[in-house]
Amino acid sequence: MPSARARHRPEKAMQTVKIYTTGSCPYCIHAKQLLKERGVTELNEIRVDMLPAERQTMMTLTGRRTVPQIFIGQTHVGGCDDLMALDGRGGLLTLLAGEA
Repeated sequence: MPSARARHRPEKAMQTVKIYTTGSCPYCIHAKQLLKERGVTELNEIRVDMLPAERQTMMTLTGRRTVPQIFIGQTHVGGCDDLMALDGRGGLLTLLAGEA
């Protein structure tokens, strides 16, 4: 049974992660692996190779046409290199926790 302290201190929910990808993109695979390593268990993955209209949506939202394009909560992180740089600065876990 959880202690009274644990019951009164709920865990913070992780920010939602949305990622625009294609099935054969190595950068998409790497980005998803890094997110998983940082504790992300659910991704809203949008495959623009299977849903071509979503590529236009992605381009409208980001101004970019390359994949992956990653959103954490309402924040557009960018692509795989941007995600890796954010992680390298120590900002990825903070953003995932909603503390940024």
